[in-house]
Amino acid sequence: MGFFSKQFIDIIEWDERPGQLAYRVPMEDNEIQYGAKLTVREGQQAVFLNNGTLADHFEPVMYELHTDTLPIITSLENCDKGFKSPFKSDVIFFSTREITGLKWGTAQPITVRDPEFGAVRIRAFGTYSFRLGSVDQFYNTTFANLDQLWISDMEAQMRSIIATSLAALLGSGKTPFLDMAADQAALSQELQQAADNATDQWGIVIPTLFVESLSLPEKVQEAIDNRASMGAVGNLQDYATFKAADSLDEAMAASGGVAGAGAGVAAAMALGQVMQGGLTGGIAGATGAAPAPAPGAPPAEDPIKVIEKLHALHKAGALSQEEFEAKKAQLLSKIM
Repeated sequence: MGFFSKQFIDIIEWDERPGQLAYRVPMEDNEIQYGAKLTVREGQQAVFLNNGTLADHFEPVMYELHTDTLPIITSLENCDKGFKSPFKSDVIFFSTREITGLKWGTAQPITVRDPEFGAVRIRAFGTYSFRLGSVDQFYNTTFANLDQLWISDMEAQMRSIIATSLAALLGSGKTPFLDMAADQAALSQELQQAADNATDQWGIVIPTLFVESLSLPEKVQEAIDNRASMGAVGNLQDYATFKAADSLDEAMAASGGVAGAGAGVAAAMALGQVMQGGLTGGIAGATGAAPAPAPGAPPAEDPIKVIEKLHALHKAGALSQEEFEAKKAQLLSKIM
């Protein structure tokens, strides 16, 4: 009764489910009827296998299976019968449409040597898309004897390929991080090309890839922010004048206006003198020599008077307790 238990298939099609990438039609105890209808929809491709070897391929359209539409199978099977009887073959459908909106990211930071910051760890995130470029190559390298394959089964491998391509791209150390972050479109294009070349061996194409975020560790980012802040300050003397004026406003507000204006003015003048002296002392300390007085310049001010001015600054709120104590100790060391 084995012959009568067989089912003769006369319609072959794939009702593709969301997320499916490839599907093998169940053929156990079944044979394909000569003249059966094969429907391949848009975004699909079907292949027939003869003894596990890829034979005939079918693009999107409806086919009636006979000698002309199955030339390779016909030449291998049923030659003596003119291919007029049911035949046995494996049929696999593949989705060839572009799969978009997939996420990628670096599971661990990538350590690279940056031309400006030295060795840094970089994280990156973004989106990409992929599609099957060569069904034959994808079958031989990935699908093989599987019954079906889902997009989710490929995502971990795709993310690893992109992360590896990114590490190789950043590892060259040719482009500083700040330049890469400023032109993410160019970085995205380079990474897309590198990842697409890497997936070619599996018959996979990466049409689009975008770098949406490129970041450094928090401490390194804070250092960059501080560096930018120093650049925004500009001339230190102008900055000191601004701070003195700001302290004057605070002193007047705290003491009721005109009554505290005198203390504020004194604080502002003292701050300017201290800042100027601090800058001069800093330059002298860097060169290892005492600063030479300019021709006609007044003699250096008494350290005790400077301490008194610093105390006034402290009372006015222009200097913190720690800053006052540090400067006072520095001045006292010159006279003790």
